[in-house]
Amino acid sequence: MNVLIVGAGAIGSLIGHRLARAGHDVVLIGRVSYASAVNERGIGLEEDGEVFWAKGVRAVTTPQEVADASFDLIIFTMKAYDTAVAAVQMGPLVTDEVPLLVLQNGVGGEEIARSVLGKGVVLSGVVTLSVEVHEPGLVALRTRRGGLGLASTWREYGVTWLAKVMREAGFRVEVFPDYRAMKWSKLLLNMLGNAIPAVLDMPPEQVFASADLFSLERRALAEARAVMHALHLEPVNLPGYPVPLFTTALTRAPRFLMHRIFRRVIGGGRGGKPPSLHLDLLRGRARSEVEYLNGAVVRAARRLNLPVPVNRVLYELLIGIARGEIAWETYRGRPDRLWLAVRSGVVRGEHSL
Repeated sequence: MNVLIVGAGAIGSLIGHRLARAGHDVVLIGRVSYASAVNERGIGLEEDGEVFWAKGVRAVTTPQEVADASFDLIIFTMKAYDTAVAAVQMGPLVTDEVPLLVLQNGVGGEEIARSVLGKGVVLSGVVTLSVEVHEPGLVALRTRRGGLGLASTWREYGVTWLAKVMREAGFRVEVFPDYRAMKWSKLLLNMLGNAIPAVLDMPPEQVFASADLFSLERRALAEARAVMHALHLEPVNLPGYPVPLFTTALTRAPRFLMHRIFRRVIGGGRGGKPPSLHLDLLRGRARSEVEYLNGAVVRAARRLNLPVPVNRVLYELLIGIARGEIAWETYRGRPDRLWLAVRSGVVRGEHSL
């Protein structure tokens, strides 16, 4: 099978490595440094302290370099906010015979792709594996407990064939009948210990050490679950993660008990790596994935006329900080100011969705 992967970061490299080692022809679109490294030595994947290399993989830097090529599958692994541009660029290659798999965090990427393309088959996927980039073309798999979730956005087109391909490439795969339930369930996981550490410029373990900040985490998650319920969606188990049990316990079990548990879980769960929203700010990016995490909750709640005050404040703060409309220093290490914003419902530099 000929596969094109657009967005050669940690996940794109993992997928490309596994597919290439399974015998598929893989082309990735990435930055110049990435393309140079991959074309020279292939893609390296570290597992349990040992690096395995997938040779014969090709990497390019622009869509124009593959404009005349033929593919059997296109995979989007870029940040959700880059989906529209990528869909425009890849539009000529996507057809009913060449499906597009949107494999990214957040809610809304599939809808953006379908709207821009106006044709072809859009498939949906989530990843519950932790992958880190060591250097261009070399990534590390940090956990074995997760895998891939797959679903179609079009009932007439199944993903059984794709699940078989991914299993043969070494992934644990689950197929879901409703891509929205799958994506929203992953959103619940991505929200936890993400936005609040980013706003406060604090590590997740420090946030979860605070009973008050833990309460905010619980409230944000409870708001998201309420939105899901109003959308007639219920959380589903994802590979390696019992999301319904996890979120029910976190939002409904006694706070003191869950706080004690999550202090231990979060304290050792990331190995010192900041969560994605925090990384966006640290790298000075003017755009943020919060648009498709807490922002997705806010937009859906607005349509449903539901209150989601914690998610709204977190969304507006992170967007404002990323755009330079709100001084990050105002909230760095200041939980009291975050609480004030939640209680008042007002943030400095407030703007509408």
